[in-house]
Amino acid sequence: MDTAITSLMTETKSMRLEIAGFQSRVTGVEHRMATMEDHVHTDLDKDQELLFFCSKLIDLEDMSRRDNICLFGFPEHAEGIDTCSFLCSVLPKFTGIVFEPPLEFQRAHRLGPKRKDETSKPCPIIACLLRHEQVRKLLSASRTHRPFKTAGSEIRITATSPRKPTNAGRGS
Repeated sequence: MDTAITSLMTETKSMRLEIAGFQSRVTGVEHRMATMEDHVHTDLDKDQELLFFCSKLIDLEDMSRRDNICLFGFPEHAEGIDTCSFLCSVLPKFTGIVFEPPLEFQRAHRLGPKRKDETSKPCPIIACLLRHEQVRKLLSASRTHRPFKTAGSEIRITATSPRKPTNAGRGS
């Protein structure tokens, strides 16, 4: 009976050592899992922050485009070297609107490469006005008198379209 008790005690001792080993492994795994969960939450927070900043950037770009207009139909090289002055003199005549204060542009230019062939479709002009109220008046006049006719050309004025949202920050 003494031998049986001794062997039972030896087995119990070895089981205790094995259980202690399992406990230390489980503790290590729990620690690693907690660390990984912290990283996952941090990454999710960063993804949310990235999506927020992407949407803010799109909003800011759209807001900066709201004073832009696109003009179609002006013959190539009609504007000469100063597109802004050309538009300041031509647009009031086409629209019949007296602008007070006078039209002012931040910038205006043709889109795309210059056309050398007079038979091809002329490049549109994009212009950024200084005052949003003037943009609204021009667009309202263009809807009312669509399109303006001049010397064999049809002139159309449109708003520039807002940027299309992308899947930035969504893993694509």
